[in-house]
Amino acid sequence: MTRLLRIWHGSVAAQLLVSMLAALALSQVVSLSILWDYLQEDLRASARTELAHRVTALARLFETAPPAFRDDLIRISSTETSRFWITQEAPVTRDAWVRRAFGLFDTPLGDLLDDMDGATAQSPLPPDADAHHFLSGAAWTGPMPASGDLSDASLSLDFASRNGAGLIMPLADGSYLNAAYYKGLPKTLFRTHLPLSLALAAILISLVGVLTVRRIARPLRDLTVAAETLGRGEAVLPLTERGPEDVRRTIAAFNVMQDRIHRFVADRSRMLAAIGHDLRTPLTTLKLRAELVEDAELQERMLTTIDEMQAMTESALSLSGRETTSEPTRTIDLNALVESVCDDLAELGQPVRFRSGGRRTYRCRPDGLRRAIRNLAENAVRYGGGAEVRLAADRTAIRILVEDDGPGIPADRTEEVFAPFFRLEGSRSRETGGVGLGLSIARAVARQHGGDIVLSPRDPGLRAAIVLPV
Repeated sequence: MTRLLRIWHGSVAAQLLVSMLAALALSQVVSLSILWDYLQEDLRASARTELAHRVTALARLFETAPPAFRDDLIRISSTETSRFWITQEAPVTRDAWVRRAFGLFDTPLGDLLDDMDGATAQSPLPPDADAHHFLSGAAWTGPMPASGDLSDASLSLDFASRNGAGLIMPLADGSYLNAAYYKGLPKTLFRTHLPLSLALAAILISLVGVLTVRRIARPLRDLTVAAETLGRGEAVLPLTERGPEDVRRTIAAFNVMQDRIHRFVADRSRMLAAIGHDLRTPLTTLKLRAELVEDAELQERMLTTIDEMQAMTESALSLSGRETTSEPTRTIDLNALVESVCDDLAELGQPVRFRSGGRRTYRCRPDGLRRAIRNLAENAVRYGGGAEVRLAADRTAIRILVEDDGPGIPADRTEEVFAPFFRLEGSRSRETGGVGLGLSIARAVARQHGGDIVLSPRDPGLRAAIVLPV
């Protein structure tokens, strides 16, 4: 059931097809339910009219046929739904006539005709029918509609809950031609052709609907994939504008938006590169002039400040470069990537431990992701005294968890620490921290992959999770 609901909520095709089929079934059932009584009455009236015409035609044949052939003529005129017989006297009672009709219908047509022409041996009656079935609702009725040849002295009656009709017509020689018609009508719509017609209509509508929905959904799927790819920072070729007008306009808007985003990012990158280049020259000049200062203490303070400014400039350019990187994506073993980062830090003497979770492939930008993991691990070592790194995954995301046992971060400041150049430690000393761009760069990398970085408290310590969508 959960899977069906997921398909329903996640598929335009499923919603459209189910809605169309539900509307078809409901409209057919409602309309036929309203018209069912009228349809039954029309079928009964048509059967009675046909019976009357057959009786008048058979009466003419009977009166013109030689006496030796009259009995065979009456017998072979019987069909699956009708029986005929001759009596010399008018029917004594209605019930007796109905019982005689039941006896004839209870005899298979093949036996009645001596299996003439390979006629069927099946009885038209229901398996559990008896004489009381025919007596149900039996009543004399008014004149039956027919041609003008039907005698005014003819008698007509209904039986078997109006599923049967009888006609008694006097002949010129004083005998009576008796005719009985019976055909059981379905009691419900579901015993008619309705289920079959609904099934055939549903199949045809489904075929047409699938073709129509595919024509609409295919460009939308391509648009979805392109939007996800663009959101990860990958290059996307302009999409072909196809499908209905609304879909084509949406694709055209996406292509224009993509072009504007690329121009904006390129313009910003050029601007930042120009700023970085222009800042290097005055910083170098300041450094040269500071070396001419005779006061050693002042000179050291000036050079420290200039070095900090230069480091901040280089870090800002690095952040910008990470956000606009053109590193291609490829499929890697994510577990091996994280383990290699931890091994590199451990070889440098940093207390970083990795807990392997088995092979797990993922499509990403390896260099950027390596930089993000390294930044988080170095922060955990710097502020928490060590780091434990592991992978966790579920149906929707893969999480790279970096945990430490340090003092942690106040819950109300977990978003502030991602701001560029922000540091909880306010001394701005290079000995106690960097320039405040490590988390900003790490989050930029995570968001390039369509994910994010989430900080949560531990007892004690902090857990930093790089959340990557599956």
